[in-house]
Amino acid sequence: MSRLYLIVIFCGFAVSGFGQNNLKKFLDFAKEQHDKGDFFYAAQYYEKAMELDSQTVDILWNYAETLRAYKDYRKAEFYYAKVYDREEARIYPSSLLQWGLMQKQNGKYEEALATFKKAKKKYYKDKKGYLYQKSKRELASLVWVKSALIDTANVSFERLPETVNTKNSEFGHGIYNGTLFFSSLRADSISAAEEVYGTEYKTSIYRSVIENKNFNASEQVKALFKEKLNAGNGSFSIDGSRFYYSQCREQGYNYTCKIMVAQYSNGEWNFIDSLGEIINEPGTNTTMPSIAEMDGVETLFFASDREDSKGGLDIFYSPIKNGNQYGRVRSIKAINSLDNEVTPWWDNKTQRLYFSSSWHNGFGGYDVFYSEYKGKFGPPVNAGLPVNSSANDLYFFWQGDTSYVTSNRIGVLYSKNPTCCSDIFALIPPEKIIPPTPEETLADLNKRLPVTLYFHNDVPNPKTRDTTTRVNYIDSYDDYTAMLDQYKKEYANGLSGDKADFAKEEIETFFIEYVDKGVSDLQLFRDLLLKELDRGAKINITVKGFASPLAKTDYNVNLTKRRINSLVNYMREYDNGIFVKYLDDNAENGGKVVFSQVPFGEYTANQLTSDNPNDVQNSVYSRAAAIERKIEIQSVSYLEDDKEFALVTAKPVIDLGTTKQGDKLKQTFTVKNKSNETIELDGYRIPCDCTTAESDKTTLAPGEEAKITMTIDTEHLIGFTVKSIYVKLKDSEEELRLYISTEIK
Repeated sequence: MSRLYLIVIFCGFAVSGFGQNNLKKFLDFAKEQHDKGDFFYAAQYYEKAMELDSQTVDILWNYAETLRAYKDYRKAEFYYAKVYDREEARIYPSSLLQWGLMQKQNGKYEEALATFKKAKKKYYKDKKGYLYQKSKRELASLVWVKSALIDTANVSFERLPETVNTKNSEFGHGIYNGTLFFSSLRADSISAAEEVYGTEYKTSIYRSVIENKNFNASEQVKALFKEKLNAGNGSFSIDGSRFYYSQCREQGYNYTCKIMVAQYSNGEWNFIDSLGEIINEPGTNTTMPSIAEMDGVETLFFASDREDSKGGLDIFYSPIKNGNQYGRVRSIKAINSLDNEVTPWWDNKTQRLYFSSSWHNGFGGYDVFYSEYKGKFGPPVNAGLPVNSSANDLYFFWQGDTSYVTSNRIGVLYSKNPTCCSDIFALIPPEKIIPPTPEETLADLNKRLPVTLYFHNDVPNPKTRDTTTRVNYIDSYDDYTAMLDQYKKEYANGLSGDKADFAKEEIETFFIEYVDKGVSDLQLFRDLLLKELDRGAKINITVKGFASPLAKTDYNVNLTKRRINSLVNYMREYDNGIFVKYLDDNAENGGKVVFSQVPFGEYTANQLTSDNPNDVQNSVYSRAAAIERKIEIQSVSYLEDDKEFALVTAKPVIDLGTTKQGDKLKQTFTVKNKSNETIELDGYRIPCDCTTAESDKTTLAPGEEAKITMTIDTEHLIGFTVKSIYVKLKDSEEELRLYISTEIK
């Protein structure tokens, strides 16, 4: 249908065709336009219908769906919320999921997190279904986002000029021999003020010559255009003699594509043909070709929904021999998911495959990810900010020191909907990279804190009083998460029906929100820490330990020391021991890291948590107990010099068990000077007036010990109590903390 005819119909309806109450005609016409992919006009007629009936849930739903397709996330969020408010996912089961997805695409991450928690419970009866799986995945993704938001690359994010970008959509780009080749959804006869994905719009391949970093006016590659078909997503062969691209037929607003190849020489295009059935499997959508050299072999990457895909479009690859023979097609199982994985691009320098997905941990819509290739493809890693945003970000690639991405984020050219259409953006590094100051570095590290890591009961090395372990924290984490089904079973023991299901959902959500998030936080912190150590920084990391109150305080102190030690073991073993030189203080650049342990134990635990060893449902497998079993990286500071704190004690905690109110509790601690210099005690910091302290000496020679007596007056104390004193040293800001714990009755 021509645009002129469509405009005539529109005007005719407005004047005489519909009438005030002719609701059915509005709805029929809106649906017709939606099915054609003309979301702009479909939305206008749903709006007219709502002027007559703004309460019917079917109209609200169809309008919300149209707004989502038109990428008007703000309005779509509002109307999905209205739909769910009326039908609570009974009529339109995905209404709650779509509401959360729109919140995420609008950058409302805390609101989206709450919505996906609700969605996970709403869909729990069909755990194998897409709605449950997607809600669970988005919950985990948003937990990740909370940590990842603070990290952004130091680049300038610039939209390419209007010689390339228009108020329509530009995407699918690459640079070859100083020319940008890209795809664009355009209609030359259309007013620039109109935004429509209609059948008169066709995607074609364009090119823009780059001169002195300027992009010349773009022109259509007419040899690749075919009447009534769409062409896009081009990629040259390694020798530049072949050009692979997608040729697509429209089915409504969906495309069915196959990969074509054209011979290219001296600016001329010849012998255009489609690839055979090895690549273009019959009855499938095969698109987005990208040529790479992998393991010394020319390789075709592409996206397809062929038979062995996990869901939607997946990424596959096939080796190319002699320019026209294609080997066995392989799926990249490490990255493919229930959602779409698209726009592959291989970076030979880093041996990474870049792609976009709407499934993995991301900021919203499609995000750019990469997979490290070391003989096999690794798990997906988000490319971070500002490559990604809460909108759709696709078609990433590097050229020189600049990377490019297609996005429909705020900042694109548009006439009505600020996120309707995609433009091509460049990420340009600064001309001069200024290293961060020590203060900025310290602030960046501390912004990632606390990093909280969780453990199963009495792990690692249960039923011992050892203070060290050989366990690596990640191994402990893997064992812990493998127990999830056991946790759900034990926590729901004795419950039935919805109560049992909700208990299982609650403990599973705990693992996602807390246990998994801890590892994600640790990985982000670890990478930033390594950068600073590689610059020669000397860093002190304070780690505090906690435990549930199932064991006595002195036992828990040793347990938390083992847990902290498991973190140090992880750092030692990570990436073939890359941190060892910094932990052992023998790095050539002078970099050093010290983990200062503060093993708190039971006295920081929630005393309402069950400590009955016979009540494992509440003392071991409950959320309340599990949330207490943790260690936290709580602060990062620079080591002012290479001297470690000189004052130590073998037993910082004395647990007195049960005592009587009114008693004066007196205990003596032995402290030692472990340094090679004489030190001087400089008094005490005592938080409670009920506590006093005194020492038998104030000056300690190297290796010498002193007795410090701590007294607690329990006259006004009751219940479980922990009191501390902080022993100070002259000319030092650090302190040694000593504790007494007791149950006062």
